[in-house]
Amino acid sequence: MSSRPGAGAHRGGAGTAGPRHSIPLHRAEALRLLGSVSLGRIVFTQDALPAIRPVNHLLDRGEIIIRTQEGAAIATATRQADMDGVVVAYEADTIDPVTHIGWSVVVTGYCRPVTDPRDLAYYRELLHPWTEGQREHALRIRPDLVTGLRLTAALPASVTGVGPG
Repeated sequence: MSSRPGAGAHRGGAGTAGPRHSIPLHRAEALRLLGSVSLGRIVFTQDALPAIRPVNHLLDRGEIIIRTQEGAAIATATRQADMDGVVVAYEADTIDPVTHIGWSVVVTGYCRPVTDPRDLAYYRELLHPWTEGQREHALRIRPDLVTGLRLTAALPASVTGVGPG
């Protein structure tokens, strides 16, 4: 018996939800799902190590748009990159904590600053940061590689015909 309070009560997400079936998503469905939520995580390189930040986003003309502040690590990295931008990953998901049913999408692509004043004004109107501070810059992620999966309840062996053995 562990001496830690609550130890063993939640072992790595195992619970009564049962096994899950993972179904790959097509690109269009993955992007549709990503566009249906407003929060995700951007993954980039900072000092040669991976860094992850939660950010809100919108999907516009097939690209992921985020806003950031002057001096933010990702803003600095994109400004210092060449014209292609900096390679990032972007992840968003909706997975129920009790049933473990939902979906996850990961996009990998190049991130560049939005420089057109009309686009910046448009994104300032549409995308409202949920943390305090000024977010004067916008970044655009081109989704070159899009992967995703849907987690569903696994069908019982009696339905699938697959059993032990």
